[in-house]
Amino acid sequence: MALIHRATISPTKAELLREWVPAQPWGQPEVELVGAYRFDDPDGEVGIETHVLASPDGRLLQVPLTYRGAPSAGADAFLVCTMEHSVLGRRWIYDATGDPVYARVLASVLLAGVGQAAELVEGADAPREPSMRVTGSGRRGHEVPSFVGHDVASDDSATTLTCGDVRLVVRRRLDGDPSAADHRWTLTGTWSGVDEPVLLAYVA
Repeated sequence: MALIHRATISPTKAELLREWVPAQPWGQPEVELVGAYRFDDPDGEVGIETHVLASPDGRLLQVPLTYRGAPSAGADAFLVCTMEHSVLGRRWIYDATGDPVYARVLASVLLAGVGQAAELVEGADAPREPSMRVTGSGRRGHEVPSFVGHDVASDDSATTLTCGDVRLVVRRRLDGDPSAADHRWTLTGTWSGVDEPVLLAYVA
């Protein structure tokens, strides 16, 4: 379960995304938040949250981030920024595709049936309704690689995470109409105004 603190953060997530996203090969300017979903780190150390953004011309972008309480060794190329959090202190924000914790969790969702994290706001009695609902096609017990030292490659539409023979594709641009039926292992999602599941990631 993801615990959501009632906190002040600087920069805000919207601010850091508007600054960082346009500079990426798949980026667009003037993006606005549409929705987000979370996964749990089994060790409880790393926050994992993926945002869907919209540009003024109607393009949809997907941006997974990880939140850490200390710098991640060897991950400077994936550092988005640092954030000041009024409850947790300084946080290091990374492009999650370069974070082995995210890579392994995503593989667990795609291959081994791990589900979306429930979101509990600090002080609330029950989890809140997430702004996105996502579903992975994996099955329990499927072997999942460690993704330590995985390779990352991005183009103008997707980012591919490679560990040995396993390749995970995170769709950055969600435009067009690719079908989840074309792939055995998938992650799909819906959000307000989108009732038909959208393909978010898959095993290539």
